[in-house]
Amino acid sequence: MSENIINPEVFSFFTELSENNNRDWFEKNRIRFKSLELEMKEFLSEVNNKLNDHDNIEKAKMFRIYRDVRFSKNKTPYKTHFGMALHRQKPTLRGGYYIHIEPNNSFLGVGFWGPNPSDLFRIRKELEFDSIQLRKIINEKKFKEKWGPILGEELKTSPKGFNLTHPNIDLIRKKQYIFIKKFTNEEVISTKFHSMINTHFRAIRPFFNFMSAVLTSDLNGESVI
Repeated sequence: MSENIINPEVFSFFTELSENNNRDWFEKNRIRFKSLELEMKEFLSEVNNKLNDHDNIEKAKMFRIYRDVRFSKNKTPYKTHFGMALHRQKPTLRGGYYIHIEPNNSFLGVGFWGPNPSDLFRIRKELEFDSIQLRKIINEKKFKEKWGPILGEELKTSPKGFNLTHPNIDLIRKKQYIFIKKFTNEEVISTKFHSMINTHFRAIRPFFNFMSAVLTSDLNGESVI
C-alpha cells in the first residue's frame, strides 16, 4: 500500500472475521491478517513520528488480536479491530492517545482511561478546589469542534470524602477523563487520515498540559517529581 493510506482490506477482513470468529477460519486467513497487521504497524510508526514532532512519545504499541475471555461472557477468541496506543513520556507528561480501526466504528481516543487511585484523587482534589481553568479549556470553541464533550465512566454519587452538592461534582465524580472522535470508513482510508489524526492529537494539548501540571504538583503548586 502507498505511504499514509490504510488498506481498505482491513475492513473486509474484520467484517469477515466478525462472521467467522473461530480458530479454524482465522488460521486459514492468518497470512492475510499478518500482512494487514504489518501495514498497520508501519502506519502506527508514521503516526508516532509525526506526533513526536510536537510531543514526546515514550512508547507506541499495537494490541494483540487475541481476546482475554477468562472473565467474559463473550467467548469469541479474536478482536474485530486494530487497537493502537501511544504513551507520553512520564513522569512529566501525562495522558495517552489511542487509535481504533474497525468497520463502521473507527475512532480516536485521548485522555485518562484508568488513572491509578492516587492520580484520580489528586485530580479530584484539584477540581474540588477550582475547575475554572479546566472548564475554559474544554469549552473553548475550537477545542469542542475537534473533540466534543468530556466523556468517561463516573460514579452515580460522590466519591468518598467529597460533597455531593459541590458545584464541580459533575467533574469530580468521573472515574475517567476522556475524549472520543469518530471517523467514517471513507475518512479512515483517505489520504488525509494521517493529517486528521495529527491535527486532533495536537488539539488536545491544552487539556494534557493542564492535567500534567496537576499530576506533577501538590495542591500548593509544588513539584512532586
